[in-house]
Amino acid sequence: MQELTKSQRARLAIREFKVITDSLAIRGFYRPSGRLGKALEGCLRDLSPEIYGSMNDSRVVELKGLEYVIDRLPQGIEASTKIILTDEDQFDGTPFKAIEPLKRRRTSYRINNRELCFIISRGISEIYDIITHMAFLNIEAKKIYKRIQDDYGNPRMEWKELERVVNKKGKLSVSDLDSALWNLSIILGRPYHETRASYESLEKNRKEKKSNNGLFSLIYSLGQRMENEHRSKDEALVIYFTPSLMKIIGHHHYGKIWATDIKERLFELGLLGRPFHIVSANLHSVVNLLYGYSAMAAGKKSLDDKELYRFLGGLRERKEAVMVHAEANGMVSLPDRSGANIDCQVIDTSMLDGVALHPGLGFVPGGGSGDSPVILVMDYAFGAQAFELLENLLKPWSSKNETSLLNLGSISIMGKAGILSGETGDIMLATAHVCEGTSDNYIVENDLVPEDFDGEIAVHKGPMATVLGTSLQNRDVLEMFRSDWRAVGLEMEGGHYQKAISAAIIKGFISKDTRTRYAYYASDNPLMTGNTLAAGAMGEEGVKPTYMITKVILQKILGAALS
Repeated sequence: MQELTKSQRARLAIREFKVITDSLAIRGFYRPSGRLGKALEGCLRDLSPEIYGSMNDSRVVELKGLEYVIDRLPQGIEASTKIILTDEDQFDGTPFKAIEPLKRRRTSYRINNRELCFIISRGISEIYDIITHMAFLNIEAKKIYKRIQDDYGNPRMEWKELERVVNKKGKLSVSDLDSALWNLSIILGRPYHETRASYESLEKNRKEKKSNNGLFSLIYSLGQRMENEHRSKDEALVIYFTPSLMKIIGHHHYGKIWATDIKERLFELGLLGRPFHIVSANLHSVVNLLYGYSAMAAGKKSLDDKELYRFLGGLRERKEAVMVHAEANGMVSLPDRSGANIDCQVIDTSMLDGVALHPGLGFVPGGGSGDSPVILVMDYAFGAQAFELLENLLKPWSSKNETSLLNLGSISIMGKAGILSGETGDIMLATAHVCEGTSDNYIVENDLVPEDFDGEIAVHKGPMATVLGTSLQNRDVLEMFRSDWRAVGLEMEGGHYQKAISAAIIKGFISKDTRTRYAYYASDNPLMTGNTLAAGAMGEEGVKPTYMITKVILQKILGAALS
């Protein structure tokens, strides 16, 4: 038998993880410590994703991976023994409070101290994401459990000390905190300074955002949950999938509601017949570029900073003033009402007359014309959700037995991605999307080229890998994408967007001449040790590439309108 290469084994592990997860959703439940749960853990161990660092080292607890996961799961997940995944938000009028993680737009409800319910509104990618994180948490929980008892079966001194700290009322003194962190570092198998860094990171989010219960409680609860499970199988963590959940996967329940709501609002605003441009991006870049300078002038704020990107970075603390000014000059906010968790903004550029733009932008708004473009900015989709949303948005608008096509001029996708051929903060332009785990590969006629950018940031042009999940990638798979496909980066939505665009062209919903633009800024380099997404947010480093891409997209949209 021919021996598989490392990348082939890794791809096999990803495929097996996907198949098992799909079958679990159909089955209706599983126990992470049961047979199927162990099979998922086996796939994750075989894969050994870069983002989970030292997960496969039984001697140490993976702290950066824990930080990454806890920021993307609801507060108290570590102590839960019953988790329900459902498509139906049936909690209106109940005493249960919605919880949203710090760094993932997903809604869940705490039923009691041991039970959580996730509302799955973003498709199959969200299920893969949650199950991957839960498998990782269980692996780390088992490591912690092994540190509870000594060789004689008695609780270790360090564990008893951790229990005392967790149960202590009131704030620890400086010396007690230092001692507690030293003790915890022994349990974790980590140096003191690494333990303290993770403690401070989680503590900051715990106090400011109430997004987690802190490092001491996290480690203790994970270990205690595993100990309770060993004492009684009734205490074992169980994850349930409601019967209705799989019925909506692939049936676009939320996408249809979302797209219909947007088109109805456009109709109410009298904008449906106008030249229309879709921009998938965050909800601050376009608004800040178009309205930020004028808003600060209107508010008589200092405009001394002539450098465009420094000025835009300084708008972070003036968000409310910019939004008020934007809403008075052609921008309409469309908060999501469907449950898809994708908010939008509509910008009527005919109302940009009199709105002063920063001199560094290099263009002036057209304003005043009935043919001026309408820009729809939609927040980032999540994985396969991108296809569901865009496919429904591109369908004809129907009202009173009349059907009309969108007057679509362009679709621009700006996202963040892991880079394979450069550094964090660089820009990537897609020439194709290679979809992991399928034969769906799309050549992209990208309306963006490196020459569109001003040369201050490196721009890489090539195929992008659209992956099942950033938490399901390891070095061997990424090297395969870079060497075999010559991919410059990896992300989760591009191939799904392009699939929807291709389908709409084939169906005659949009013209084959519709301009498409794909640009990504590098949020991490997963091939570089210590530079994965688990290393933390980009911060100020992401300001320039984000706004540089947005500036070029707006130049393309408004420049075409002016020419």
